[in-house]
Amino acid sequence: MNTQELKQKFGIIGNNALLERAVDIARQVAPTDLNVVINGESGTGKEVFPQIIHQNSARKHGAYIAVNCGAIPEGTIDSELFGHEKGAFTGAVEARKGYFEVANGGTIFLDEVGELPLSTQARLLRVLESGEYIKVGSSKVQKTDVRVVAATNINFYQALEKEKFRADLYYRLNTVPIYLPPLRERKEDIHLLFRKFASDFSDKYKMPVLRLTPDAEQVLVNYYWPGNIRQLKNITEQISIIEKTREINADTLLKYLPQYNSNNVPTILNNGGFSSGNFDNNDREIIFKVLRDYRTEINEVKKLVYDLASAVSGESGSEIQFINQPFNHEAQNVNTGLTVHSPLVQNGNQPQVIEVEESLSLQDKEIDMIKKALRKYKGRRKNAAKELGISERTLYRKINEYHIEE
Repeated sequence: MNTQELKQKFGIIGNNALLERAVDIARQVAPTDLNVVINGESGTGKEVFPQIIHQNSARKHGAYIAVNCGAIPEGTIDSELFGHEKGAFTGAVEARKGYFEVANGGTIFLDEVGELPLSTQARLLRVLESGEYIKVGSSKVQKTDVRVVAATNINFYQALEKEKFRADLYYRLNTVPIYLPPLRERKEDIHLLFRKFASDFSDKYKMPVLRLTPDAEQVLVNYYWPGNIRQLKNITEQISIIEKTREINADTLLKYLPQYNSNNVPTILNNGGFSSGNFDNNDREIIFKVLRDYRTEINEVKKLVYDLASAVSGESGSEIQFINQPFNHEAQNVNTGLTVHSPLVQNGNQPQVIEVEESLSLQDKEIDMIKKALRKYKGRRKNAAKELGISERTLYRKINEYHIEE
């Protein structure tokens, strides 16, 4: 079954390249027994992909169990996953099978795996490494043959740094990662999803289909969608029920879109300017790295200029002044972001003036850093991304966005 057939079978809507890649990875990894971690924000549809993997695997005739780790209290999560013996704790009036025993020969989907307590993480690691587990209140080791597919919306690297997630478990789980992009990275799919939901609710509530005016379409596409597909579906249903008119303009649509604080965060536009928008953690990482390296280069160049100026001053006895001038696009030096003018000597009493102009374009610096990293590692994106401190996915997006030739 190819990618398009899988999308049709499981109701996946959209043609975004990142989404297509996620479906393709799920298709390719399904016949294997590798562990998979699906990473994506809440509401991006992570729950569909374990089903794709299970139903296209050799385990498709076995049990499939989905467990929401974040919804189970910490005191009972071990019992739920691994079972317990009679009398193991207060209220354990009889022995109980855990999910790993019930799903033997099948697949377990651990949703929000990042919410697991550290003690449970240790138990899970043992199951993944050896297939062994012990019921709560028992000393007998039991075996199970279960494939684990996990999903989370947390940043694993932050969780590892804060010691909220075990590094050995992360690397054992994350054999094959699948990334689901948020809706704001799938702008071309937003209107397709809206039309699908509008059609579904039209059939459900026996009413004409909603239509969006052009200005409403712009609002729909440019909204941040913190709740992603789930939020878009809920808002479409609200409008379908509440609004009497079937043609929805921008003003009407805005009434259903809650204001999101992150809209006030400035982001880089394609022209190098700033706009009120949003960027993800990977974007922040590269911007902060640009700023740090940018500051270092500025300091180095200023020191060099100062040393040169001091030498000139020692010969002429003239006073030295440093003047920050407005940014001059024509005079910009692409490599350093600075333009250094030669000292101007006028009358004997006039000071020498050295002008240091600092580039204010983060985009130019970002492009330059990406090119340098790619040249350094001869086009190997994985190594270049590691050097830049960003993910390979973000580097791929930046290369396409800035039309960088490797």
